Amino acid sequence: MTQDQTAPYPVNEPTTGQAFAPGEGPAQAAPGTTSITVSRGLSAWMASHKLSLAFTSYQTGQLFLVGNHPNGTISFNQQNFQRAMGLCWMPGRLYLGSLFQLWRLENMLRPGEIGNQAFDAVLVPRNAQTTGDVDIHEVGIDRDGHVIFVNTKYSCLCTLDLTHSFKPIWKPSFISKLAPEDRCHLNGLAMDKGQPRYVTAVSRSDVLTGWRDRRHEGGVLIEVETDRIVTDKLSMPHSPRIVGDDLYVLDSGRGRIVRIDPTTGAKTDIAFCPGFLRGLSIHDGHAIVTVSKPRNGTFNGLLLDGEMKNRDADPWCGIMIVNLASGDIVEWIKLDGHITELFDVAAMPGVRCPMALGPATTEIHNSITFDPIAAVAAA
Repeated sequence: MTQDQTAPYPVNEPTTGQAFAPGEGPAQAAPGTTSITVSRGLSAWMASHKLSLAFTSYQTGQLFLVGNHPNGTISFNQQNFQRAMGLCWMPGRLYLGSLFQLWRLENMLRPGEIGNQAFDAVLVPRNAQTTGDVDIHEVGIDRDGHVIFVNTKYSCLCTLDLTHSFKPIWKPSFISKLAPEDRCHLNGLAMDKGQPRYVTAVSRSDVLTGWRDRRHEGGVLIEVETDRIVTDKLSMPHSPRIVGDDLYVLDSGRGRIVRIDPTTGAKTDIAFCPGFLRGLSIHDGHAIVTVSKPRNGTFNGLLLDGEMKNRDADPWCGIMIVNLASGDIVEWIKLDGHITELFDVAAMPGVRCPMALGPATTEIHNSITFDPIAAVAAA
């Protein structure tokens, strides 16, 4: 792998779009910073597929937006959102789960406008629905525009409520009670035709944090409408996704992207990635996935640990783009330094170079837009 674009990246300071030019030499991350390195073809890949990327690090509480500057250099925009987790991109709108709120960011630019002479989308936080610390994981939008999110602490799917912290809409049949106990580690959500279709959980445990002793196997993929367990042969599964007739999921305890037969539950390995997989976006025949390093130096108790040793590999933190037809990793983003764990990733089709404003930045104080007063017809 060729590492030809890199720069030290400050972890705790928001940025408005760092440009990484081809030909820069590798840089060692200073304490408290992270060096970001990208594959040589990433800029061209994003341009040819007409998209940009968003990804989150709950470890450091940050949202990253990745795009192409007009001169072809790669832009990284970083903003702080406490415990940044699940993402859902709709045209012109980004939803983001955080520690105790679910954020809605809107593109404040009108068609044809450019922000800061470079950005074709400027995402501004317009709403933060307070849920309390319910450990929001993945997020989706139903056909009526309602937010659906995985409430991991209470082992259920929820929507937002104007009065209460959340409105539960579904739980697995093996969960006997909604309690703040993270019993099965419900985590992933696949939407299909505007409805929640599949979810993933680490186990079928119905006791306080019972999933922690069942990480090696017994992970389940569940069909929401029927409550049918499609398969229980997964290890720490995450991020189910439906594309056409295909159903994909991350078999994270094995480090693999897999395809699941929704009728039989049979799984087919697509690709191995050297890290713990969480967060998946599929676009134009490619899987875009986040990988994370282990917290304790090894993936203890998981098949992934042995697989890494067999391959004489070191774990990655970053983004990998996989060709689903071949299983090849075609492009990548690698983070070295302070940031070691990521959560979610979202493809943003039709956006070339996005940036966001953070809720605690000074820029948001003076970024004011509005539509003009509509003309009143003469009586």
